[in-house]
Amino acid sequence: MGLFDFLFGNKTKKINDFKNRGAVILDVRNPGEFSTGAIPGSKNIPLPQLSNRLSEIKKWNKPVIACCASGMRSGSAAAILRANGVEVMNGGGWFNLSKKL
Repeated sequence: MGLFDFLFGNKTKKINDFKNRGAVILDVRNPGEFSTGAIPGSKNIPLPQLSNRLSEIKKWNKPVIACCASGMRSGSAAAILRANGVEVMNGGGWFNLSKKL
């Protein structure tokens, strides 16, 4: 285990665990960003709309991997979802995440 894994955990292992349990990929970028490229099958709910769509997300009844352009907005999204009882992880930037899926 490297220092990075020790400090931040093994993200790839957690992504695989979530994926094996049918996780939904939630892209929190705006629609314009999403339309320029996204993970196939991911759902787009922009970060500013997240709080208003919590009931929709909870109905998925699945773990969620949040992503965005760099990992900043998805980190905020993960905090909001976690605080509302959703099992979630910050997957970081969508392009890097797509390589791990």
